Amino acid sequence: MLGLLLWLLLGVYGYGVWRFWKGFGRTNFSRNLPNRIYLSALWPVLIIANKSYRQNFTKALKG
Repeated sequence: MLGLLLWLLLGVYGYGVWRFWKGFGRTNFSRNLPNRIYLSALWPVLIIANKSYRQNFTKALKG
């Protein structure tokens, strides 16, 4: 059961990274590769801690 939960969480994380990566151009963040990698990888932490990031994450997912 724990293994299934771990795979589910990993899948949700990966899906969030992929969707943010694909929609990165619609955000207000500067468009360079290190910034894109950093913001995509840390999306779960940033979405909780930062209102501006939440708004840009929503922009990235739309479209």
